[in-house]
Amino acid sequence: MTANPEQPSLALAELLGLPADSSWFEQALTHPSFANERQEAEDNQRLEFLGDAVLGLCASELLFERFPRAPEGSLTRLRAQLVNAESLQRIGHELEISAALRLGKGADSAGLRDSLNVVADAVEALIAAAFLEGGWPLARQVCRRLLEPHVIGLKPDAGRDAKSELQERLQAGGGEVPAYAVVDEGGPAHERWFEVEVSVEGRPLGRGRGRSKRLAEREAAQSALEAEAWIREEMQTGVEDV
Repeated sequence: MTANPEQPSLALAELLGLPADSSWFEQALTHPSFANERQEAEDNQRLEFLGDAVLGLCASELLFERFPRAPEGSLTRLRAQLVNAESLQRIGHELEISAALRLGKGADSAGLRDSLNVVADAVEALIAAAFLEGGWPLARQVCRRLLEPHVIGLKPDAGRDAKSELQERLQAGGGEVPAYAVVDEGGPAHERWFEVEVSVEGRPLGRGRGRSKRLAEREAAQSALEAEAWIREEMQTGVEDV
């Protein structure tokens, strides 16, 4: 059944401290599928772009404060863990954003209301709406309210991911930065999957599949890490080329 976003959006606006009649707030909750059906509506993709930057700054500030002795590399990995699409989806579900979203009929019936990218994009768009409504003070307040509960359980030595590990191992031997490319994708709109290949200078190192491109990239990196012979050979090639 198609959700009625009116009442959930009022509750969400109050929770975030945003005016319920704000045009930025309404736009933040508007999926492109809704805008495609109504010419007067603007979707949330531009806001998502801005919100991504604001969120990154806020997350950096929080981590800088909480881990005063953590080196740059650890902070970078922790930030990636804190604000990746999966984390933003969890935050979106905590806020019950899905019920407030404005989706087109086709996208709604296809189950996109709770999908990873739709919810994650809406979270970032709402942060942009807060920034445009109240500047950095309001955006910072909203970001901290959303992120602080998730910062508590983080540890500087637990933010390492497969992509960072692979890149550092390769570059330690003078190798090039690994490249990721989508080689296949499929599934219905609400259950998309992506297959990604990681390579160095055109040489395949591993493949992975996931519900989003980011997840698939991590799986590909993990696959490459498990193939230690590839990494050792690539590192040796880098040393010999020097």
